[in-house]
This record gives sequence, structure tokens and C-alpha cells, in this order.
Amino acid sequence: MSRFESYRDAFANARLTRSDSGVLEVKLHTDGGKLVFNGHTHEQFVDLFHQIGSDPENRVVILTGSGDAFMDAISPEGFDFFSPRGYDKIFREGKKVLMNILDIEVPLIAALNGPVLLHSEYALLADIVLATPETVFQDKPHFDFGIVPGDGVNLLWPEVIGSIRGRHFILTRQILDAQTAKDWGAVNEIVPAGQLLARAHEIAEGLAALPPLTSRYTRIALTQKLRRIVDEGAGYGLALEGISAAEVARSAAANG
Repeated sequence: MSRFESYRDAFANARLTRSDSGVLEVKLHTDGGKLVFNGHTHEQFVDLFHQIGSDPENRVVILTGSGDAFMDAISPEGFDFFSPRGYDKIFREGKKVLMNILDIEVPLIAALNGPVLLHSEYALLADIVLATPETVFQDKPHFDFGIVPGDGVNLLWPEVIGSIRGRHFILTRQILDAQTAKDWGAVNEIVPAGQLLARAHEIAEGLAALPPLTSRYTRIALTQKLRRIVDEGAGYGLALEGISAAEVARSAAANG
């Protein structure tokens, strides 16, 4: 079991605060501003979500971002997509991070403070999704890099918004505004940016007032299907992503 004091300050890209009622706010950031996702955060978030899920004192979790985006910037720093050993690390971390989010066995609220252009699957594993009018969704980096979007977006978007809509979203790099995402079932509420965290905490405090086993086991009951989907498909999708990355590397070497 984890204890909050042991991991509260352990993550360079996550600011953690917890209320007396057990509501844990997780704010992703880079140097206090908008998160820039890279290979180091990819590794770090595996342990972050594991520690959160292992702490029995967490009653509700709010996942949010810093600055004007939840997650819209990526850097190749720390990634090695193009060697077998390098991609093996990405493969293992990519599978584990999704299961570690699902292993957070208390209600999870995603408070999306702006655009979500990568790793939107994190938000789709939440039980309640709040967005601002400025929030948009897109799966941008995979096709930008020329690789298969196999890290979970391929599984969760068709599940959440429907098979045809979800495949179109991925294949066309569709930009999905907050209202359309709400109409299609990927967002529960659209809240002005200045009220987003207050609304998230309002919902969270209501959930934290439930008996502990009730809230915990309700989260478990509600995510069984998602757990099966991720368990069955994440490894295969990431393997296909790795094959495409190897082809990108081969083409780059041939043209270099």
C-alpha cells in the first residue's frame, strides 16, 4: 500500500494535493505550465497511477492539466520508437499505464482544461468527464509521425462514441469540439474554464461522502467492460504501432 506522504512530491510532472475528505487532485504540468509529453513522462505516469491506485486513503481522483491545455504538446525526448529494445520499453509502459488507471478503484473525474490532442484515452477511462468550451479532441501525433494509433485510442474512441464515428475520428484526425463530444457521449458537462475545478471538486466531494466500499466497488463494477477491452486489445494495438514505427525507421534510413 502507498501512503500519500511517500509519493506526493515524487513526480516532476504531476502536482498532487488531497483534501481532508480524500479527494486527490492530480494536475499534470511541465515546469508549472502546460504539460509537454515525452518519453520521461510516459515512464513516469506508469508509476504515478500505480501509486495513486495503491493508496487506500484516496477516495476520489480528479485528473486535470495546467495552463491552457490538458495535453496538446509532445516532444521526442526520451522516446526510442525505432529500435527493438527502445520500443519494448514503450510497449510495456503503454500497456501498464492503461491498466494502472483502471486499477484506480475509486471514482475518477477528468477535468479537461483545454485541448486533448494526444493520450485522450486517459480521459476516456474516467467515470466523469468535464470539459471547457475551449476543449477539443484530436488524435494528432500518431499520423504526424507516420505510425499506427494503437496505444488505446483505437479501442476506446469507437467504444465511447460508436464504431463508425470512432474509426472516422482516428482515420481523419478529426477535430472534435467540446459540444460535439458531449452530444456523442464523450463529455458529461461543459463548464467555463474558471469554474472547471470548482465543479470537479463539487462532484468529487459528493462522491467522497459515499461509504468507502460503495464508491470503490461501484468504480470497479462500472469499468469491467473497459478492463476487458484494454486487456484484450492494448498489447496487440501497441505491437502494430511498433511494426509501423520500424517501417518508418527503415524508410528514413533508406532515404538518409
